[in-house]
Amino acid sequence: MDPFDNHSTERANLPRNMIENSMFEEEPDVVDLAKDSSAFPTFPALDPDEAVYEPRSSRLLVRGLGENDLDDDEEDCESSARLLGMSFMNRSAAHRANSSPYTRQAPPRSCPRPSARTMVVCVLFLVIVCSMTMVLYFLPGCTFTRMGCRKPNKTSPMETILPLSTNGELFPWVEYRLPHSISPLSYDLTLNPDLDSMTFTGRTVISMSVLHNTKRIVLHGANLNITKATFKLGDEAARDVTVLEYKPRQQIAVTFPEELKAGQYCVLTLEYSADLSHTYDGFYNSSYTDKDGNKRVLAATQFEPLSARKAFPCFDEPSFKATFLIKISRKPSYMTLSNMPKANTTQLPNGLMQDEFERTTFNMSTYLVAFIVADFTSISQNVSDTLVSVYSVPEKKEHTDYALDAGVKLLEFYNNFCEINYPFKKLDLVAIPDFLAGAMENWGLITFRETSLLVGKQSSPLEKQVVASVIAHELAHQWFGNLVTMRWWNDLWLNEGFATYMQYMSLQTVLPKLEIGNLFLAVRFRALDKDALNSSHAVSTEVNSPSQVEEMFDSVSYEKGASILLMLNASLPGEHQFRKGIIQYLKQFSGSNADTNDLWNSLTEVEVSPQHQNVSEMMRSWTSQKGFPLVTVSRQGDQVTLTQEHFLLTSDNATHTSSLWNIPVTYVNDSCSVAPECRQVFNLMTKSGTFKMAESVKWLKINYRNTGFYIVHYGDEGWTALGDALSDNVNVLTPEDRASLIHNIFALSRLGRVSFLQVNNLLNYISNETETSPVTEALLQLSNIYQLLCKRQEHSLVARMKNYIMHHFGSLMEKQTWGEEESVSNQELRSALLGTACDLKEENCIQQAKALFKSYVETNGTSRIPGDLQQAVFNVAAQSNEDWESLRDLYTRVTFDAEKRKMLRGLASTQDAWRIVWILHAGLKGDIIQTQELPLVISTVCSGFTGYLFVWDFIQENWDRLIEKFPVGSFAIQSIIKSATSQFSTQAHLDQVKSFFSSLKERGSQMRSVQEALETIRLNQRWMDKNLVTLQNWL
Repeated sequence: MDPFDNHSTERANLPRNMIENSMFEEEPDVVDLAKDSSAFPTFPALDPDEAVYEPRSSRLLVRGLGENDLDDDEEDCESSARLLGMSFMNRSAAHRANSSPYTRQAPPRSCPRPSARTMVVCVLFLVIVCSMTMVLYFLPGCTFTRMGCRKPNKTSPMETILPLSTNGELFPWVEYRLPHSISPLSYDLTLNPDLDSMTFTGRTVISMSVLHNTKRIVLHGANLNITKATFKLGDEAARDVTVLEYKPRQQIAVTFPEELKAGQYCVLTLEYSADLSHTYDGFYNSSYTDKDGNKRVLAATQFEPLSARKAFPCFDEPSFKATFLIKISRKPSYMTLSNMPKANTTQLPNGLMQDEFERTTFNMSTYLVAFIVADFTSISQNVSDTLVSVYSVPEKKEHTDYALDAGVKLLEFYNNFCEINYPFKKLDLVAIPDFLAGAMENWGLITFRETSLLVGKQSSPLEKQVVASVIAHELAHQWFGNLVTMRWWNDLWLNEGFATYMQYMSLQTVLPKLEIGNLFLAVRFRALDKDALNSSHAVSTEVNSPSQVEEMFDSVSYEKGASILLMLNASLPGEHQFRKGIIQYLKQFSGSNADTNDLWNSLTEVEVSPQHQNVSEMMRSWTSQKGFPLVTVSRQGDQVTLTQEHFLLTSDNATHTSSLWNIPVTYVNDSCSVAPECRQVFNLMTKSGTFKMAESVKWLKINYRNTGFYIVHYGDEGWTALGDALSDNVNVLTPEDRASLIHNIFALSRLGRVSFLQVNNLLNYISNETETSPVTEALLQLSNIYQLLCKRQEHSLVARMKNYIMHHFGSLMEKQTWGEEESVSNQELRSALLGTACDLKEENCIQQAKALFKSYVETNGTSRIPGDLQQAVFNVAAQSNEDWESLRDLYTRVTFDAEKRKMLRGLASTQDAWRIVWILHAGLKGDIIQTQELPLVISTVCSGFTGYLFVWDFIQENWDRLIEKFPVGSFAIQSIIKSATSQFSTQAHLDQVKSFFSSLKERGSQMRSVQEALETIRLNQRWMDKNLVTLQNWL
């Protein structure tokens, strides 16, 4: 059915916040949750795992509260109505129909006054009650337990209140983390997936050792129907046991009347059945359409971070490492893959084949286990005694060559760099049609999105850069994460920060033509932007819930982790000291787990220079506290003073922290500023420090090539001197240093330390800029302001900002060609410039893009659009009715995934309200547009004025469906929240966002990304309040 059938009776409702434009001026009376919690009371039911020991009377009181939570109708109606008012304005009529009315009753005109006798009786009664309470409370030698006062306090521990299992029995464990009395040694897994019914059965045999005396075995299991369980202790016969389940923590347990003794060995065997997951985690089903139009189904896994338990019962925490032997049954027309090479295949009586894989030769964490049942094809190559293969659906086999070539080269690099060879006989890289993450580093079986692994024959160098980056990241994990694994998710950065750093470092060596340095610089800037918020977190931080685990997968763990490793490497005196420390770390903890201190200790132990400060002392300040420093420079005579403080973007001007960092400050000056040998180092370990510099020096640039994770403020004179120097000679600083000046001054403007006039003074040089990094950073910062002005409907300022951008970058835009370009850096520059020009409706850009698209359609794709220009061309095409329809038709037919994704972004860039509604719901439904692409769709739709209003309504109305598809706290949910709210800048929108997420409670209200969204809106609001007048006078 054509979704745009003119006879359709369905009509897309315009968002209420588009209709009610007065909302931009409204500032309703709203309760601030941070200041007045009483206005929105919440009484959660008692969590039995958190309630431990308390007196009987206290327990009754708490339970009474938990069992009799106040209904919504019993809350302070007036306060709740004020709090939720803006949310109701933005809801559908159906939602409003279900809402309880709020009425305010008039108070009585007068109150009767109690008699003196009544008051005396009440006072006496209260005195008696208080006296009895104090006697009971201070009764000596008694602790209140379930059995009353029986034993003295000093000898009797108070008992734990245990939760109830699904069968009504007490569950023997109350903590989120598993007990360490039992350690798994090996798993034997037998899996029987049925791709017709989308179900599977399994049998898991876990061999374990007892580390401490215990009467229980507690492990994980989720959505598994356990049909039989047996237990065998030592040489005893196996016996049936009952499995208890506590669903809120996805834990299962077996209890014993007699203690298992330390040193004993035991075996737990569990048989079960389950449905294949319909989301993107656990053992899930996927599908694709073959060349004949037939739907082909397959099953794959995604276990990180907490989903191995959805495929088999296991100790699903990183520190519980074990070996795995896996058997999987399949139809003869399918093939299977797992972490290890296939050992043998046998035919089963039911006609199915069973593939058995070798036992893993290393202990590994459960989240790294993987298996696939599909009909893929592959290409392979041997390197260093390892068979490297790339798998895809048969129709896309021709797109696998580049991935194999890059994978082979990168595997050789890591073998040499780490001085530890990849330990398995094979390494498979597999493109999965339905895959939410970019890729997953399963040991020996790395899974990818098709867009992250497959490259067409005519793909641009920029597209190859994307694929090579992901491969480099996942191969780095085979050492950093798989061979050595963080003990717990609080140190996720040891996996992801290292893999991110090695990804860029390896490609600079192995594939230098990809010019990966510009991308690494850009992601470091974005990591600074996120870490400047009060809602950020330390690199190594406490993690105590599933949503907190999910939220660790963010730019702090990835890009900030990589950034501090770059800073450390740049600050060490020996050329190879960093590598020596990393090798020692890998060898010392090979096959086991480590934490952040283990890494710093390894690096400290190999220090070659006694003059250099202790690595552990230096780096702990960067991982144990959130944020980063602002370094302020002042000069007086020949003395330079550096002062550090926490760079914290906050709407609360009174917020200050006492955080200090151990900063390896690097700098150059006008006498020598470009070559590496010009760099000088000063260690700032206290609040302030000084060093000498000749008075003849006109300027100095701190943070050479932006290798340090901090921002610098030069003061008015310093910024003026640097701006003048660049205006005289753009090449007086490296491109990285010029880009960092641009980033830093915009950040300082957001902080309120510099005026926007000072930003403009620095940008006066930009018309002479030709390098990619400075231009793309300036365009990004100005585009952010342009978008904010658009969303505020400041039409006059929007027009003037467009003229400002075109004035500074117009000549450079005109120099760009529309043909093929081989240089990655030039492609990045051209893509940014022409993309901006077309977004600003620059006439020549629009006409060139339309001509390219027309030729592309008329030749059925044989007339190619250069890869770096495709996005700009598809975006322009999507703005007209006819070309949008053509683009949608192309999207359904094209097979090359990178090009298909750009078409999807083009379709989502439309400003047509009905098409926006269609594409959002199509992404949620998942038939025409894969649901894995919904975060991308939302991000793109939000770039336009019409779209960003629709998205906010869409998220509120479909929140429960969204968190069914993407876990609370996941990167996908983080992305959706950020896209939908990051361009809000009014009090009305702030109130709406606060009200909506407050109402979610356990369905998302506590997410860090929600606090980030609220902070960002407040900061946008503050920036607008401070700078709108300036912009009106200046532009």
